[in-house]
Amino acid sequence: MGFRSERGSVLVAIMVTTGLVAIDATILATAVPTIVDDLGGFSQFPWLFSIYLLTQAVSLPIYAKLSDLFGRKPIILIGIGLFLFGSILCGFAWSMPALIAFRAVQGLGAGAVQPMSITIVGDIYSVAERAKVQGYLASVWAVSSVVGPSLGGLFAQLDAWRWVFFVNIPLCLLAGWMLVRHLHEKVERREHRIDYLGAALLAVAMTLLILAVLEGGQAWAWNSWQSLGAFGLGGALLVAFVLVERRAPEPILPLWVFRRRLLLTTTLVSFGVGALLIGLTSFVPTYLEGSIDVVPLLAGFALAALTLGWPLAAGFSGRFYLRIGFRSTALIGGGLALLGTVLLALFARTPSVALVAVACFIVGLGMGLIASTTLIAAQASVEWGERGVVTGTNLFARSIGSAVAVAVFGAIANVWFGEAQVPSPDAIVSGSAAVFVAIAVVMAGTWLAAFAMPRTPVAPRETDAVAEPTA
Repeated sequence: MGFRSERGSVLVAIMVTTGLVAIDATILATAVPTIVDDLGGFSQFPWLFSIYLLTQAVSLPIYAKLSDLFGRKPIILIGIGLFLFGSILCGFAWSMPALIAFRAVQGLGAGAVQPMSITIVGDIYSVAERAKVQGYLASVWAVSSVVGPSLGGLFAQLDAWRWVFFVNIPLCLLAGWMLVRHLHEKVERREHRIDYLGAALLAVAMTLLILAVLEGGQAWAWNSWQSLGAFGLGGALLVAFVLVERRAPEPILPLWVFRRRLLLTTTLVSFGVGALLIGLTSFVPTYLEGSIDVVPLLAGFALAALTLGWPLAAGFSGRFYLRIGFRSTALIGGGLALLGTVLLALFARTPSVALVAVACFIVGLGMGLIASTTLIAAQASVEWGERGVVTGTNLFARSIGSAVAVAVFGAIANVWFGEAQVPSPDAIVSGSAAVFVAIAVVMAGTWLAAFAMPRTPVAPRETDAVAEPTA
């Protein structure tokens, strides 16, 4: 395997495609002040991130199921097309509400791009090869964590914030062209009964529930009629969705995903990974900048230690799970991540850039082992026709974990931050310390989910070879 193999062109295309989502996740934040100066709507700008997360999470399981019915290639090309269309619209936005609406289109595209990239890797690479490839994909996120904010800051400095979105145009065109040219699938063509009702119920239910979690305590009080109504109606629709899926010939999210012990435990691990990542990326920079007046660039480098450790460990995870199994490798990774979060919690009262960087690096090493290994274990347990759903469910759980964590960790921090526009250094230290303790608790629960994984044999040569790349 490698970039010079017959699958190398597809791997490069997948890395470019992954880069679309990875850069977009980091490039916008540094340009927000300039965007607000131009378009106004300061109170609305958090929706630039919330609406993207919402539409991405809601659409993800639907795309995943459709890929099992019609193949990965058409779904990922639809996702790239939507992402391209949304980026162009964002670049020409004339107001904050318009930009928020166009970000929703981008999120719909990202909902297809991310799971399809990982699913295609599962299709064309064996279990033994996937860990190294997952390391390549993780390295894309690592590079993007540096390139994204730098580009965003540059465009903002040049008063050209619209290029934050226009930069996606050549990347989308390149990724689409490479996939059309090099990725070819063998998909059995037969008549399908698409679960339209299940898809609609899932989309509306999750929209309401995620909206309630994201906006609770922010746009409205937790005990307000808006919050109670969103949770109540969303929960009722989710129950209706489960009833519909039990009878659907081809359910959009089959319930067997939650009845198989391996898939359930790896899904819970993914939920914890999403919560941990959003917690660290949201609070580490604020903690360092607000407590000891560290410049944003240095705070970003401390956090970047996490994205350095992740691909490093992910690339070597295959050597571990081929020798000691998926479960044992996940437990080692979970233990390392737990150690890193405990270090953060224990020493939060004495802020130090070096200590935070070391702790984040340890967490990154752990995440590279537990996240990659559990995802590959889930993929390897099913055939091609189920792999899209399994991958989508895993990433969907990660998105939900992030959404829930945003609300929970934010509520914990606000107990100390209070209503002040700029909290005092002591308040930031106290609030961040409480969040770091909560993150460590979440990581402990994630480690327990990995402990509950069944011991499954590893078939190193397993591959379906349903996607045939050509040079």
